[in-house]
Amino acid sequence: MGVQLGELVDGKEIQIEELFDKRIAIDSFNWLYQFLTIIRQKDGQPLQDSQGRITSHLSGLFYRSLRLMEANVHPVYVFDGPPPAFKKETTKQRIDVRLEAKKEWQLALERKDYEEARKYAQRSAMITEEIITDSKELLSAMGIPVIQASSEGEALCSAMARNGDVYAAATQDYDSLLFGCPRLVRNLSITGKKKRGDSYIIINPEIILLKDFLAKLEITQEQLIVLGILVGTDYNPGGIKGIGPKKALELVKKKNRKEIMNEIIWDFPATFDEIFDFLKNPPANDYKIEFSPPDKGKIKRILCDEHDFSEERIDSGLEKISEEKKQKSLHKFF
Repeated sequence: MGVQLGELVDGKEIQIEELFDKRIAIDSFNWLYQFLTIIRQKDGQPLQDSQGRITSHLSGLFYRSLRLMEANVHPVYVFDGPPPAFKKETTKQRIDVRLEAKKEWQLALERKDYEEARKYAQRSAMITEEIITDSKELLSAMGIPVIQASSEGEALCSAMARNGDVYAAATQDYDSLLFGCPRLVRNLSITGKKKRGDSYIIINPEIILLKDFLAKLEITQEQLIVLGILVGTDYNPGGIKGIGPKKALELVKKKNRKEIMNEIIWDFPATFDEIFDFLKNPPANDYKIEFSPPDKGKIKRILCDEHDFSEERIDSGLEKISEEKKQKSLHKFF
């Protein structure tokens, strides 16, 4: 779910062309959950191949990555490693919520209430080892770097951006800001038309610059971490009762961390200091970013031969990133 800083953040809307020729570190699990949630049939069933294997994630990764590559944006997918031990309870709670949603989904299907079925189905999305393996295999076939984090993917995305190895991190969550990411790009995986009620709205990417965000709030990076913990992070979901973003902002401006800790009621397995230290200094992680030409034969084997995707549609998609097409796209910018 991530830290809820939306009412304090004022992102700048951008066009995807503004990310031309830039490397973007992508929080893979964040995107995979989006694809598994959104790419479903009317009754909530995910896309599946003839053997009943879920393919929603493959569809999302393939077409979204193609769009980025067509725009000469260079995605780098970062996958989560083991979370810190103190996230164990949060992880268990999330699994329980998804399993309960799966039960409600089945009951709604039995009632033939497809609107409710789809709602619960979306809440039941889970990332399995098979989904992770399939995703990495497809991305590698597309020539896109796949980086395995030693812990939280967002922490590594943020470090890569701080190191200057990528321009920004792409995720829907604001947690990257707590990890010190200098540039956060949101909506990159859901750019385009989105249905709202009976109409459609256009969603464009937005960028948040950490330096400007801190200046606007008139706080330091350490104060932002404290603010995030008060509001609630993945390591202390829900935060401190009665403290929302605006009240948390007032507190961190008036008092230091120890003073705040002495005043609040803390009821979480992890200590305040454990969470603070992890957000400020997450585990170090070696990585290597290497791009390669797409292996079109392997892509078609994975999608068409193994998972029943339309060969015509895959060929059409791959044509968009052919050398001839890429050269034409380059000319648009010069």
